[in-house]
Amino acid sequence: MRILARFMLSASDLTQFPAPGVPEIAFLGRSNVGKSSLINALLGSKLARTSNTPGRTRSINFYEVRRAGKPSPEMLFADLPGYGYAKVSRQIADDWARFVDPYLHQRSSLALSMALVDSNIPPQQSDQQLVEFLSRQGRRHLVVATKCDRLSGNKLQGAIKALEQAYPGTPIVAFSSKTGTGKDDLWEEIRKVIQEDSD
Repeated sequence: MRILARFMLSASDLTQFPAPGVPEIAFLGRSNVGKSSLINALLGSKLARTSNTPGRTRSINFYEVRRAGKPSPEMLFADLPGYGYAKVSRQIADDWARFVDPYLHQRSSLALSMALVDSNIPPQQSDQQLVEFLSRQGRRHLVVATKCDRLSGNKLQGAIKALEQAYPGTPIVAFSSKTGTGKDDLWEEIRKVIQEDSD
């Protein structure tokens, strides 16, 4: 299945959000956890800009996504600013208060939130706070364990087990943008949400 996508707009204020319409898939996580790489892997193109500088994304970037042959977008991807990086934590906290929190609280077209965590490090408090927040808000979400290609079989199993204990009841998908591991699983979750939204 061929996916076509294009950058739509960058919003750093509530007033700049696109009008709610098709279902939106939000990508959240700590700075440098691999949000842009994940989006690019799902889309099969280098649309989202990746950076080695944590905290570079300071707005919500929206992308229109459709299947080849379809005239209009089937969904939007929303790439949210990262968090948890000390040097820019005050600025990032301000950004979140100004437009990220309202997006997660109020956005009627938000259908699925993907909380990205680095599978190579133990569960982080900031990630746990995010997942708890999404649960409290009743937002459908899953945890994506990124960079899993860096872990061997037993170590990866141990890392996933630790995440399952940290996020009980939350679906967890091991993912690697380098090898493509987990890509089909994530598309399956996205399709499920889109299908339910259209029913």
